[in-house]
Amino acid sequence: MRLLELKSYGESSLTRDLIDNIPPYAILSHTWGEDDTEVTFQDLVQGISKNKAGYRKIQFCEEQATEDGLRYIWVDTCCIDKANNTELSEAINSMFRWYREASKCYVYLTDVSKQNFDENDYFSGLTSESAFRKSRWFTRGWTLQELIAPVSVEFFSKEGKRLGDKNSLGQQVYEITGIPINALQGSPLSHFSISERLSWAENRETKRKEDKAYSLMGIFDVYLPLIYGEGRDRAFIRLHDEINKRSGNLQMDELPNTPRARYYLITIYQYRT
Repeated sequence: MRLLELKSYGESSLTRDLIDNIPPYAILSHTWGEDDTEVTFQDLVQGISKNKAGYRKIQFCEEQATEDGLRYIWVDTCCIDKANNTELSEAINSMFRWYREASKCYVYLTDVSKQNFDENDYFSGLTSESAFRKSRWFTRGWTLQELIAPVSVEFFSKEGKRLGDKNSLGQQVYEITGIPINALQGSPLSHFSISERLSWAENRETKRKEDKAYSLMGIFDVYLPLIYGEGRDRAFIRLHDEINKRSGNLQMDELPNTPRARYYLITIYQYRT
């Protein structure tokens, strides 16, 4: 795990790849913009990270971590050398644990403004539409584990203003995602059926087809080698096989009665026959 170490005067630098004795760190959860706007590992190495629009979210994470007394942060756009397939595979298989072990997880919502923040909506349990409820962050595949895994998840507007955390906003998050509050608050995922956990991901999308399956590895505590190019269906077959090894045979009648959930096993059975 490679972290960004925060220096004085707003500067930072990458650590070596840490195996043991990992210091307390904050971790960023966000939605990706266009690839050419995000700060990469290579950008940091070459010293050109501040020229990109995606640097703002890293700057926010650095400032918030400093305020919280943390000297290290992890950001997925730039702390993984994605040109190294071995490192990328290890990072994706470790990511649920990295989020779980973070001291703080900051959710940076680029489509939510503090000016539009309505306390009467957010804290009264009303179900009216709002920028928070409609945020793209709740529709992405990878953010599911980023919501569930960490103990501390705090939501921030695009201005960097704190909106609340997954405890104070638990009812709203439940209404948006369908994830039970006790799951959000740290109940072991093994207490929830395979069917229920699959349902949490049904309406989420990923940019790469295979990531629809890969993003669920941590939710089911399984590990998969990454084979980009295999397609979503074959990735789900391998996910299904790993779930079976841990949990026994997953049957059709265990799935929620929705088109996407039933497609999951129908696809697998078609490939099996």
